[in-house]
Amino acid sequence: MRTARIATDIGGTFTDLVLLDNLGQTFFAKVSSTPSDPGEAVLTGVKQLLEIADLDVSAVTHVLHGTTVGSNTLLQQQGAKCGLVTTRGFRDVLEIGRLRTPVIFDLLWDKPDPLVARRYRVGIGERMSAQGEVLSPVDRAEILKAGEFFKSEGVESVAICFLNSYRNPENELAAEAIFREAFPDIWITSSVSVLPEIREYERTSTTAVNAYVLPSLRKYLQRLESGLRGIGINAPLLVSNSNGGLAAAPTAQEKPVFFITSGRAAGVVGAGRLGSSVGMSDLIAFDMGGTTASASLVQNGKLTRSNEYEFRAGISTPSRFIKAGGYLMRVPNVDVAEVGSGAGSIAAIDKGGLLHVGPTSAGADPGPACYGIGGTKPTVTDANVVLGYLPSALAGGQMKLDVEGARRAIGGQLAAPLGLDVEAAAVGVREVANANMARAIRAVTVERGVDPRDFTLLAFGGSGPVHACDLARMLGIKNVLFPRAPGVFTAMGMLAGNVERYFIRALPGFLHALDTDAANDAIDDLAHQAYEALQEEGYDRESISLSFELDLRFRGQDSEVPIQIPAKLSDANQPEIRQDFLDAYIALYGYASTDQVETVNIRLSATVVGDILDFKRLTSSQFEVKKDTTEHRRVYFSRESGWVETPVIDRASFSGEVEGPTILQSPDSTIVVPPGAKVSLDAAQNIIVSL
Repeated sequence: MRTARIATDIGGTFTDLVLLDNLGQTFFAKVSSTPSDPGEAVLTGVKQLLEIADLDVSAVTHVLHGTTVGSNTLLQQQGAKCGLVTTRGFRDVLEIGRLRTPVIFDLLWDKPDPLVARRYRVGIGERMSAQGEVLSPVDRAEILKAGEFFKSEGVESVAICFLNSYRNPENELAAEAIFREAFPDIWITSSVSVLPEIREYERTSTTAVNAYVLPSLRKYLQRLESGLRGIGINAPLLVSNSNGGLAAAPTAQEKPVFFITSGRAAGVVGAGRLGSSVGMSDLIAFDMGGTTASASLVQNGKLTRSNEYEFRAGISTPSRFIKAGGYLMRVPNVDVAEVGSGAGSIAAIDKGGLLHVGPTSAGADPGPACYGIGGTKPTVTDANVVLGYLPSALAGGQMKLDVEGARRAIGGQLAAPLGLDVEAAAVGVREVANANMARAIRAVTVERGVDPRDFTLLAFGGSGPVHACDLARMLGIKNVLFPRAPGVFTAMGMLAGNVERYFIRALPGFLHALDTDAANDAIDDLAHQAYEALQEEGYDRESISLSFELDLRFRGQDSEVPIQIPAKLSDANQPEIRQDFLDAYIALYGYASTDQVETVNIRLSATVVGDILDFKRLTSSQFEVKKDTTEHRRVYFSRESGWVETPVIDRASFSGEVEGPTILQSPDSTIVVPPGAKVSLDAAQNIIVSL
């Protein structure tokens, strides 16, 4: 009996879906996103995909989902009206932050407004010592008074974060219980439920983000689950998290802060899995969609990960050096740099006469001017249409493109004011967009002491293959890899992910004086929590793999480095752990101190080990191979070359080796190969372009 898993990834312009059956066959669909209710596009695509694969809804065993609801809620500032209950005297922790600015000499920089207005930040008289001793218990009357105030002000969601609750959660849990009982209509997030970790600002910020996005993400996932049931799919819904793993929908509804960058990290997981399948261990994963472009590093076959992420305008990145530019979250995440330059990014001229591209996007509604559905502002897609890079229709013919509409938008709003012809203005839009996207790649390579020329650029997303070769030349990268169906590769990456859960326990002290009995007790307790949580979701204990890390830092430092440790510690492990820490520290910063090493936290990542997705074994019979059907169209590659008559080859029928210029075209994406480059196939049917 054929069974299948379906992966869905919602983008700003298109929603991508991939179906993988138990025979290794893949099928995909690409439908226009529905911003007013993102789940509508998912349901439309699922029905379309099952029809393409000739499968009944009963064959679906899992639905995997990546959503931008969390990130869009933050980006558009459309989250819940929030309150904060904290220890008296600490209501301004969110305002004070880290006392840093992302750009030291930018006198015009404005700090983002806190997600909780000061009026709704209430301090109460509880107190916990740094050793976890209750100095003052929670006063029920104070909690009720705060709750009545929030209720009268229309506050929808409340974060609770008390000083030192990471050492002893008693007061915080008591306050949460009182709140839930007295005010069941207000959403509650306690800091110990999302981040039981030292650092008052980081914990408060993470809890506030969770409270801010919780109502919107929970309601969305509930509607989506209901919609899936409505079309007959009773399979579990798993949501992609910021670390590239998967979690049950109820977990995402309770802890949405772990899912802010849902979906985006899945593409990087897929990149790592693809690299191991084809023997490429050093890759730059570049993903360009309709709204944003992102980059991440796969080095020596390993994904780059972080325990901290800051969501902000301009460029979002887990940088070790650029801090305080946005809303901070201490959650496990794939180390991805993202810029607001996608195919739908709007190009405009500022008051000084300079051309800018993004971060504002035309999205799916009203879309770029070439979509002909109401958009009038010029975008990157319009520039690519004008220059001949794109076909006459996208998404397998579902969306016809209006070339003249694109020319009018660029000509009237960009070319005429700049005194250029339409083609020159379109080239300018493309160059500015490429420069923006190169920032993201440099953020994960050059700014980390890594030379991008030593890596292969793996490009995917609906528009990544249109720009990848130009970006590679800008950065001196010699080879570009395009997977099969690059336009839906992020959804494919979800199929390579595993179900994961994360747990943490504070363990302050010094490494040389580590109480191994206490550490092992903490390890055993975390393991028990993990087994219990995942077994409740229906997973066998034998399928669960546990990985432990110890956060270490030099004495007096503020940031830690996680080091993997065994599941059972002894005194004999300490020299090895210290050496591993020194090696990791030198790799990050180029030197190591001789100071004592502090222990901070024990972390547990619990993974449900599933089937390893082998990209070389995947097959697809969705599209007919067209032999000897090469077409031609004029493409404007540069100001120097002008219009060039360029062969357009059907991606499914491509074989052998061809020298550019050429266009490889498929229903999900378009690969642009510039003049002078060579394009070939590898053994797994991936496209490789040599520059």
